[in-house]
Amino acid sequence: MASQLVSTTVNGDPVQFACPTDESLLNVLRDQLGLTGAKEGCGTGDCGACSVTLDGRLVCSCLVLGVEAEGREISTIEGMADGDKLHPLQQQFIDNAALQCGVCTPGFLVAAKALLDKNPSPTEEEIRYALAGNLCRCTGYDKIVRAVQAAAKDMRKLSKKR
Repeated sequence: MASQLVSTTVNGDPVQFACPTDESLLNVLRDQLGLTGAKEGCGTGDCGACSVTLDGRLVCSCLVLGVEAEGREISTIEGMADGDKLHPLQQQFIDNAALQCGVCTPGFLVAAKALLDKNPSPTEEEIRYALAGNLCRCTGYDKIVRAVQAAAKDMRKLSKKR
């Protein structure tokens, strides 16, 4: 299979990689760039474990080809924290016990951040709708929804201070 050189931005950093034209973005992120936060849960775009944003749009990286990233902005779970300082969503997932095994957690966090970037004051229904593409087999969803609600509140407070 032919390979193609791709230039893109991942978590704010310029990146180049060569990949076969049929390789998924998920495999490129994990195997070539060492960004293992996105997980392959299903490989069919049904579970959300591999969620990333591509030009600000939430996507399942298992359904995007690596070559489609050319010239685009990718954000992954690894780009959420600011050094050692957790993103409010990450902190609230811990504080609200919204994680257990951790396989789905990165996808939920990326999906929740995509929601809050567009809607800083979502209703519970809007949160549940935005996270409907992410599946969890361990925690149930109430703690996750509460964590997103708490993070949204924290983030609104932070934005008022600026």
